[in-house]
Amino acid sequence: MRADALRNRARVLEVAYEAFATDGLAVPIDEIARRAGVGAGTVYRHFPTKTDLYRAVVESRFDQLVAAGRALADGEPAADALFVLLRTVVLQWGAADRGLKDALAGEGVDVNAAMPDTEQAFLSLLADLLAAAQQAGTARKDLDVTDVKAILAGAFAVQDAKPQDAERLIEVVLDGLRER
Repeated sequence: MRADALRNRARVLEVAYEAFATDGLAVPIDEIARRAGVGAGTVYRHFPTKTDLYRAVVESRFDQLVAAGRALADGEPAADALFVLLRTVVLQWGAADRGLKDALAGEGVDVNAAMPDTEQAFLSLLADLLAAAQQAGTARKDLDVTDVKAILAGAFAVQDAKPQDAERLIEVVLDGLRER
C-alpha cells in the first residue's frame, strides 16, 4: 500500500474508533469519512462494508480488552479478578467507549458471527476468571460464562439508565454474582 493510502486507512480507523466510542456503532460511513477528511470511496476501498469497518475497530478494542483483562487477572487474587474486571469494563471502558459497550451487548454488530475468534477470546477470559472465582468460593457456582456476559450487558443498561448512580448500582449487580 502507498504511504498516503496507509495514512488514510489509519486516519479512518482512528476516526471510526472515536466516532463509535462517543456515538455508538450506528454512525454512518459517510459521517466517518467526513470526520476523517476523506471521501466515502476512500473508506469503502479499505473497508468494503460497514461490517468490515466495525470488525477492524471492534477486534482491536476486544484484543485490548482481553489483554488488559489477562494482565489484570495476573495482578489480582483469583477470588477478586472477575469482579475487578467487570467493574473496570463497565465503569471505565464502557463509560468511555459506547462502541465497545454496544459490541459487548450485541448491538450493531454480532461479534460472534462477524469475529468468532474475538468473541471466543473474550468468553475464554470470562470463563477463566469465573472458574477461578468459583473455585475460590467468591462467585456463585450456578453461573456460566454466558450468564456473566448477559449480566455484563445488563450492567451497561444500568449504567445508561442512571449514570450518576452507576458505581453504586454496578456494585449491587456484582453482589448478585457473589457466593452467599
